[in-house]
Amino acid sequence: MPLHLAPSFRSRLADADRSQIGMWVCSGSPVIAEIAAGSGVDWLLIDMEHSANSLESILHQLQAVAPYPAVPLVRVPWNDAVIIKQVLDLGAQNIIVPMVSSAAEAEAAVAATRYPPHGVRGVGSALSRSARWNRVDGYLQDAATHVSLTVQIETAAGVEHAAEIAAVDGVDAVFVGPSDLAASLGHLGQQAHPEVLDAVARTFAAVKGAGTAVGVNAFDPAGADAYIARGADFVAVGADVAMLARASEALAARFIPAAR
Repeated sequence: MPLHLAPSFRSRLADADRSQIGMWVCSGSPVIAEIAAGSGVDWLLIDMEHSANSLESILHQLQAVAPYPAVPLVRVPWNDAVIIKQVLDLGAQNIIVPMVSSAAEAEAAVAATRYPPHGVRGVGSALSRSARWNRVDGYLQDAATHVSLTVQIETAAGVEHAAEIAAVDGVDAVFVGPSDLAASLGHLGQQAHPEVLDAVARTFAAVKGAGTAVGVNAFDPAGADAYIARGADFVAVGADVAMLARASEALAARFIPAAR
């Protein structure tokens, strides 16, 4: 019996009537990923760039969150065709590629998600979860319809080329990373610096002008609210490890005087 894949993040954004709210899953734990998936958030970012996630742990988390409505996105560690191929074959339908600073780099990311003649993705659907081991009819021909690509703009160069990046055919969304952007602009650790906020605003305008969805990372609630008001299509508002760190600190401070 043929199987059907879930709608992509591209489809979720197109159908949304409000900003889509998401959170990071950095712990590498399928249990925590499943808890987050059932929380009511719209999407999850399962991270490979700044976490100890392996291909195997990504697979386990994708399986854990599959029954829930939250859409999982996997951020690969780099714009690398081999890693993107492997993550896609694990069944990730939604990929985030970090540190994209030019249209050429965006085009390379698109090519990595598509089979020849439109890209360079290696063909292994009969062996992989992506096509449910050849149980999804027409997967090879229709793979591009099942896969959604988000690229991250996180550098001063990326801001300057935001319009060209967003206009690349196959880029479904742009995710702005204020932390690395602040570092690139010489304001390390100052995501709310006026120059950083201005760069984010210019990126928003350029991406929206190209007709592409735009999102941003904002763990500060007031900052997240401001980005939503500015028209962000999706916002990451927290991370599993950060939430556990702050909650455990608060618990210790409540009961242990020395921890206050």
